[in-house]
Amino acid sequence: MATNMKLNFVLFTLLFVLNAATAQSLVDGSIENGKAISITCGACHGADGNSINPLWPNLASQHASYSVEQLTAYRDGKRMDSLMVAMSLALSDQDIKDLSVYFESLPSSEKVIADPSSFELGQKLYRGGNSKSGVAACMACHGPAGKGNPAALYPSLNGQGAMYTVKQLNDYASGARVSMSPVQIMRDISKKLTEEEIQAVASYIQGLH
Repeated sequence: MATNMKLNFVLFTLLFVLNAATAQSLVDGSIENGKAISITCGACHGADGNSINPLWPNLASQHASYSVEQLTAYRDGKRMDSLMVAMSLALSDQDIKDLSVYFESLPSSEKVIADPSSFELGQKLYRGGNSKSGVAACMACHGPAGKGNPAALYPSLNGQGAMYTVKQLNDYASGARVSMSPVQIMRDISKKLTEEEIQAVASYIQGLH
């Protein structure tokens, strides 16, 4: 009885810590300063962090820990995109943290829905993967609602534009984009997806809210 009580207490404590970690940012930054230096970001990503161009990502509600990793990678030449590299070169480490917590604080748009014609396939891939081709379920890392995991640096995907997601999956498959981690999970998964599957799962992700 005592052992079970101790075990339950430990489990409760772990759940409390995990919930607390997801309820607040894992990055120490200033939302106020982030807002002040985000003006140029808004030209592409929207003043509210919801992109005005479907080929550019939404930043609203994205985990600050993930945004810090990606912005730092652009600035340091580890992830290549001519526009993003140019925009990030002048950012200090603290600027990057401030920008990241600011965009994390913004609500994501819920206006865009998934394509009904590919919904079933997209849902199947996202929630169950494809055992025949060895594709793992997206929700294994990104969660059933697409909210990701900030501690593990798995980004939030819910509501992300389908065109952007399609491009990222194709870039992972071709090697144009690599993960910052030595383990190239996204490359390995993307290479096994057909173009139809990429389009379907990207559309499904777009409709997750």
